[in-house]
Amino acid sequence: MELEFYGATRRVTGSCHILRAGGFTLLLDCGLVQGGFEDEVLNREPFPFDPGSIDALVLSHGHIDHSGRVPLLVKRGFRGPIYTHEATIELCRVLLKDSASLSEHDALRRRRHGHGDAEPLYTVEEALVAVDRMHGLRYEKVKEILPGIFLRLHDAGHILGSAFVELEISEGEERRTLVFSGDIGQYDTPIMNDPSSIRHADYVIVESTYGDRLHRSLDETVREIGEIITTACRDCGNILIPSFAIGRSQELLYLFGKHYHEWDLPRWQVYLDSPMAIEASMIYWEHPELWDEEAKLFRKELRRMPPLGNLHLTGSVDQSIAINSHRQGAIIVAGSGMCNGGRIIHHLKNNVWRPECHVLIIGFQAQGTLGRRLVEGHKEVHINGTAYRVAAKVHTIGGLSAHGDRDDLLRWLGSCECSPAVLVVHGEERVKEVFRESIRTSLSLDARIPVPGQLLDLVTGELRSAPEGHGQH
Repeated sequence: MELEFYGATRRVTGSCHILRAGGFTLLLDCGLVQGGFEDEVLNREPFPFDPGSIDALVLSHGHIDHSGRVPLLVKRGFRGPIYTHEATIELCRVLLKDSASLSEHDALRRRRHGHGDAEPLYTVEEALVAVDRMHGLRYEKVKEILPGIFLRLHDAGHILGSAFVELEISEGEERRTLVFSGDIGQYDTPIMNDPSSIRHADYVIVESTYGDRLHRSLDETVREIGEIITTACRDCGNILIPSFAIGRSQELLYLFGKHYHEWDLPRWQVYLDSPMAIEASMIYWEHPELWDEEAKLFRKELRRMPPLGNLHLTGSVDQSIAINSHRQGAIIVAGSGMCNGGRIIHHLKNNVWRPECHVLIIGFQAQGTLGRRLVEGHKEVHINGTAYRVAAKVHTIGGLSAHGDRDDLLRWLGSCECSPAVLVVHGEERVKEVFRESIRTSLSLDARIPVPGQLLDLVTGELRSAPEGHGQH
């Protein structure tokens, strides 16, 4: 009965861990590594296990850094079932199809530039084959997914269908409960419920994306966005919002509707310039049973989605290009959230050098991404090989993060009445160290930071090195 730490141990993205118990092997997540080119080439490396030997996969939620290598896993021989929340399957159909399409286009571009052997990581068809292998579950329902391994999903409050995973594991006379956080959302965030409490755990694997800082409160964030919109209106420019298609875009639409007149939004033209975000927004709209009570009440008073008379859903490329004719008065919400692809790239080319424009960064920006360079205040950035002076005003809006901050994560860990051992993953190195100390001092829990390839013996609690060659991410 052991757990091997693999993905999202050296970095924030690429979530993947390997559980072995009772002669069976189970994966927790199988995500893409995101960031710069050197990070992303890791996605093509062999898995540190035979995909055909994996008996089942549990997927915490649909974000690509947790789900993006699932089609590759199937392509390379995985034949087992995939368990996840029902809503996650719907979102994965959108996200993985888009990921495959981007990979196909990138491979085509590389072949045109003389890289004759360039192949996509996986195709759209292969992505849809993987989605068809997914089995939908609801929160709080217990299912025996392998002999001696019982699964229960709990609401993580991160995005629609996001879950933290509870596994009750039996092997001979031994019984252990393992909880895997996936990504934990903020408390009191728009639309989503608060994260559920931990019932019981012997071990908790916890993410630490924002484990070293505190977000602004929602009230402060609402005031800040309103002030930026007022300033941008005075400056007579555009507002660019790089946004993750799943979660952040829907929260923005919700806040735009709720504060429509307060933020004087009728003066603007609002564009949701992302086919994936448009499709995901429709999925959100169809699942009010997963919303918090305030959002349910707000939705009940509406007849359509979204509730903005000046919102344009620009699905086609021609519609997206037409936005560039707006030199002022446009609020453009476009993917990708880290500015490492998608339509936001083209809007940055047209606006980032203009001092009257504003860029709102509303989510985590991984090392090596264009979004990270904007946050760090670089005066010049390269986009598709061309240098652009950064004259637009860049604002970081931490209060809209779909990830909980330090206090949210501590609150979630503290909801467990017992005293589990904690394994800190899914964070930059310094952040993990800071958060580990917060766990030790605030909750008096045993907290450790595993490195890639380490094995945790779930019976003895010993953390030891795996055979050489295991767990390179």
